[in-house]
Order: sequence, then structure tokens, then C-alpha cells
Amino acid sequence: MDDHARWVSRDAAVVWHGFTQMASYSDNAPVVVERAEGSDLIDVDGKRYLDAISSLWVTTLGHRVPELDAALAEQAGRVAHSTLLGNGNRVVIELAEALADVVPVDAPHFLFASDGAAAVEQALKIAFQYWANRGVAGRTTYLAFGGAYHGDTVGSLSVGAGGFGTDLFDPLRFPVLRAPDFAEPDCIDVAVAMVREHASSLAAVVVEPLVQGAAGMQLRPASSFAALARACADHDVLLICDEVATGFGRTGTLFASEQCGLRADLMCIGKGLTGGYLPMSATVASQRVHDAFLGPDLSEKTFYHGHSFSGNALAAAVALRHLELIREWDVLANVRARSAQLQSLLDARVAPMSAVREVRLQGLMCGVELAPPRDGLRWGRRVCAAAVDRGVLLRPLGDVVVLMPHLTVTEEQVTRIVDVLAEAIDEISSP
Repeated sequence: MDDHARWVSRDAAVVWHGFTQMASYSDNAPVVVERAEGSDLIDVDGKRYLDAISSLWVTTLGHRVPELDAALAEQAGRVAHSTLLGNGNRVVIELAEALADVVPVDAPHFLFASDGAAAVEQALKIAFQYWANRGVAGRTTYLAFGGAYHGDTVGSLSVGAGGFGTDLFDPLRFPVLRAPDFAEPDCIDVAVAMVREHASSLAAVVVEPLVQGAAGMQLRPASSFAALARACADHDVLLICDEVATGFGRTGTLFASEQCGLRADLMCIGKGLTGGYLPMSATVASQRVHDAFLGPDLSEKTFYHGHSFSGNALAAAVALRHLELIREWDVLANVRARSAQLQSLLDARVAPMSAVREVRLQGLMCGVELAPPRDGLRWGRRVCAAAVDRGVLLRPLGDVVVLMPHLTVTEEQVTRIVDVLAEAIDEISSP
């Protein structure tokens, strides 16, 4: 048994992997990572893989970034963590101040958590209590979109559209109003009409601006979202923008809401916040939302919610330096340039293939939808496995192959990703 096989065996004996059938885990040739350099992950046998999914969309500038390593080490020499429940921490304050300058939220306040689902869960609870604190009865439901994915906690599952084997948990989910998914051209118009009709019962509308990531990179034009924002404002319904996946440069601007002209009442951020180094997320509340919770000490207006590791100092230090590097390195310019290159290469090499149904791209968020001739062929998984064999790490969403390279990806790496993808599709789809 080689090193890889031994590590896979040890892994399966003690680790339970999310979204993974453990009975077949070992059979699917998992990559067991030992270390990383730049854009490459290196497994226990020393084989390199170009990380073309940014380690599930979280890693932005690559692995082992010296400046981020230094920020982490420097903070570790001060304090790793101190509670934010009733007390503060210097580096968390500095991070919140830096974020306040760039998030598209009016006079923002930040409630930190550890992952995107928790940030969404916080937003749902805040929106619910907001109306209670204002003395408004009946504002207890939410409007969300088909195809939406907002996380795996019970609240985030409820506003999500289901799928991914979650139907079992339907009895735990609360009902929501559901607009069509982004694949339907009139989905925003339908949502606007639903806001008008149900405003008196709505606590909030929840939307992924511009891109529905887990739906296979389904896109809506940026200009279409203005009508939704107007409807929310006209009918005094809170707008929650879930930018966990789209935030921190993925779509070509720091936040997708900027392109859509949205200024949310509540925004959820995560994934790329720390550049992929440490788990950290935040729910961003506007001034008017935050102020609805002000009142006497220990009063019913207090938001009785918090996490043990909220505002972790190590994560905050890395997130602060990460935000600085995005600006110093002009990362967004690289995203836009590499996105244009990726579009051109995909149009020339991949989109014309008979095995491909559609290519969808926004910034460096890309979904290549395959067109298997019948069900059950698992083309998505097989194409990604063929790419991994060629040293490029990809991941499927059903039969949609996701490309999500680091924001610092080079011209040569983009070319390699497309070359490998085309070869993998050709291999799997050939008779």
C-alpha cells in the first residue's frame, strides 16, 4: 500500500467528510493534501494540483501568502482569541473599520461568526426581531429565490431552495415565499410582484446578487436587481444580500452588490474574508437595522445571539491584511483581465463541444454545464476526475463543472485550466 492509499484509509477510519458518501469515499480517488505553494496543492505523494476551485471558493490570493502568514504570526504573538460578548478586541475593531469603508451598506455594523451559514442565520434572526423591536406585528415570513443556496443550518436551509439531498429535512424547514430561480428570465419581475402583494407579512427578501453559485453559476443581469431594491424600499421590506460566495472580488468588483446598485439592509459575507486562511464570516447591518436593537440594558430589544469564536483575533488580523493586499496588488484588475481571457478561451475551446450545454461566467465564477445523452452517467464527477488526473483540481455541481481559480491566477494558468478541461470533457464524452 503506497502513502496515498494509507492516508486515505486512515482518513476514512476517523473523518466524516461533508457532502460526501463515506461508503464510496475511498473509491473516488480523493486528494489528500499535505502542503501547498502558491496556486498549487501538494498531496502526500508529492503530486501537485492547480487549485482551480480555490479550495471551495474561499482562497483568494493563493496558498502560503507571505504577507498573510506574517499577519497571522504577528497576531499570535499578541492574543489568539478573546470573547466579543460584552468586550472588544483591538484588531477586530480595526478590521470592522476597514470593512466599513468598502461594504455597500449604510453606516454598517458587523456581527462576526465563523461561516456563511451562520452569517445568514444571524441575518434571518435580526430581520425577524427588527420588526418585533419596532412593534410591527405580522412581519414573520421571507421571500427567497428558486435555486438559492444559503447554507446548511435550519434557517439557511429554509430560505435555500433545497436539493443536495436535503429533502429529508423539510419538516424542520419553515415555509418561505419562493420566486423563480435565476434561470428564469422573469424571476426578478415575479419577485417584485410578490413583494408588492405580500409586503405586510414579509420580514425580508433574501437574494444572492448577480450569481447563484451553488445553482451552477446561474446569472442575472446586474441592471435587473434595481427593481427588486426599489420594491423593498417602497414597501419597507428589509433586503438581505448573501455575498458569502460573491464577495471579495469573485465577480470583478469587491462585492457583486456594487454592480447591481444594491445597498442592503443586511449583508452576509464570508468565504474569501480571510483569503481562505481561517473560518470567519459576518452579518453586516445598516444603521437603521442596528439602531432598532438599542434600548435599556438587558432589555427585550437586545439581540441575544452570539458565538464563542465570534471575531476571532487571528482571523481578524489575516482578514485585515487580506483587504489591504487586494487594494495594494490591484487584484480586481487581474480578475477582470483573466475573466476576459477565460471567456475567450471557453468560447473557442469548450462552448462549441457537443458535450457542453452552456458556459456561464461572471468574473472568476464559472460553470460549464455538460449535456450527457442520458441520466446516470455522472459526467460532472468523471470530467473532474479526469482533470485531477491531469493535475488540475476541479469540482462538479451535478453535471456543472465549476471553475473558480484564485483571484491572482495567471494568464498561463488560465490557459492550462481550459486546456485540461477540454481534454477531460473530450475523454469522457468520446464513444
